[in-house]
Amino acid sequence: MLFLALLLAPIASSQAVPAQATTACKAPDASLPTALTGWSTPGDELVADKAVSLATVDGKTLKGLPRGAKPGRAAMIAFRIAKPGTYGVALDQPGWIDVLPGANGGEPLKSVAHGHGPDCSTIRKIVRFELAPGSYRAFASGLAQAEAKLMLVPN
Repeated sequence: MLFLALLLAPIASSQAVPAQATTACKAPDASLPTALTGWSTPGDELVADKAVSLATVDGKTLKGLPRGAKPGRAAMIAFRIAKPGTYGVALDQPGWIDVLPGANGGEPLKSVAHGHGPDCSTIRKIVRFELAPGSYRAFASGLAQAEAKLMLVPN
């Protein structure tokens, strides 16, 4: 009886694991939707067709970090919007994303949607905001890594 249980154990355990968990991505970011294809293109600004890599710092030392930001490492980048609409901020790791209007001060805008990046991508999170033309700052907080990758995603 023990022999039979040991023989069947690998079959039972393999059926308990979802198929997605057992299938590794052979080429992460290879099949991104059109709006996210810039994720693989490095850039220097937070824009829609390029991803920017930012050094992170201890959040306690980052000037302007909004109240309610998560503890840990953090990064900030200023950006401009020319055309009104819904825009997402994509992030490559677990964390908290805030967008504030203007060059300094202000309250974080309320997000209108949030979710994960596509399967088999290195995008971990996308938070969307309704933005009018103007200047903004994006903050990522609660980060664990020394660098964070962000990209602006138009709707």
